[in-house]
Amino acid sequence: MNLRLSERHAWVLQSEIRNMSIECDRVGGINLSQGVCDTEVPPVVRQGAREAMDQGINTYTRYDGLVELRQAIADKQRRFTGMAVDPEGEIVVSAGATGALYCTCLALLNPGDEVIIFEPFYGYHISTLVATGATPVYVPLCPPDWSFQRESLERAWTSRTRAIIVNTPANPSGKVFTAEELQTIAAFAVHHDLFVFTDEIYEHFLYDGCRHLPPALLPGLGERTITISGLSKTFSITGWRVGYALGDARWLQTIGHFNDLVYVCAPAPLQIGVARGLNALGDDYYEGLARQYLHKRDMICRALTDAGLPPLVPQGAYYVLADISRLPGGNSKERAMHLLRETGVAAVPGSAFYHEGGGEDLARFCFAKDDPVLAEAAARLRTLK
Repeated sequence: MNLRLSERHAWVLQSEIRNMSIECDRVGGINLSQGVCDTEVPPVVRQGAREAMDQGINTYTRYDGLVELRQAIADKQRRFTGMAVDPEGEIVVSAGATGALYCTCLALLNPGDEVIIFEPFYGYHISTLVATGATPVYVPLCPPDWSFQRESLERAWTSRTRAIIVNTPANPSGKVFTAEELQTIAAFAVHHDLFVFTDEIYEHFLYDGCRHLPPALLPGLGERTITISGLSKTFSITGWRVGYALGDARWLQTIGHFNDLVYVCAPAPLQIGVARGLNALGDDYYEGLARQYLHKRDMICRALTDAGLPPLVPQGAYYVLADISRLPGGNSKERAMHLLRETGVAAVPGSAFYHEGGGEDLARFCFAKDDPVLAEAAARLRTLK
């Protein structure tokens, strides 16, 4: 029989993040593996979606999203970053930030193009690149501050390099790229004439005085940057799948056409709910979000320290990588499974965020949980012998 799977199928097998969620469900444990974000959805967002359904906003939208949402995104971007974005032509609403990145890769990359990505990485970034025919090339971030060297960028560049992905604040490390680091990336991208694809989904999850600087604002990056973000994390609506891409109209029109081809549109009434939230919630909401998650970060980091699993304390996002090398096992998966069996707490093996054998002494814990759940997870971790 000649029937067979495509060559790319190996890259889209069940992710280790979801695998650990399944293992956690099997034992009835506490899932700190998947970033599902269990905290409350703002009432104005829920009510906006319900009202939109009742008002009949349930059909296809324009390929780049409803005008109410595109305008709300433009207004928020201007308010928080000073970035001027035209809602007519420079914004595409897609099926989450993941969908926005996928359509960006389809529109701007050719098979065989290389894309530089920092490691540890978010696995879906890699899968998206490979699924669209691109080749990831890795630049290491060095703990504990997850720094990198300009020389590492230059070593990663070849004549086939087309783009670089910048995830800030980063999953899984929680790194927030500094202005100096972003300036280094900007000079590199301009010198080699590269696109910059960003993932800024955690832009409001910032701790210890760190500030988020969108790469698109740096000199030379405006016309070559596709800014990707969404509201899945900010509004705790990971299942709604509402994200977006921002950028020069020369690129966004084609990104929008691929969005139409692959997804048609993000769910119409949910777009309205998100727009209502963006328009109604002021700075106090976002500042409160950061304070709330700082408390959660400190809660899990204290527990990991007490358990003898030293955390690499994150500057942003809502994950923490911890050193699990003292646990029995020959690799990070075996150590994470031991942790799940002993405590009922699920984490993601660090190898899920590295290529070719990295991360075997690490595990990622998600702290986007209600406080009682997180407190129970912390208590269980402290029982670890």
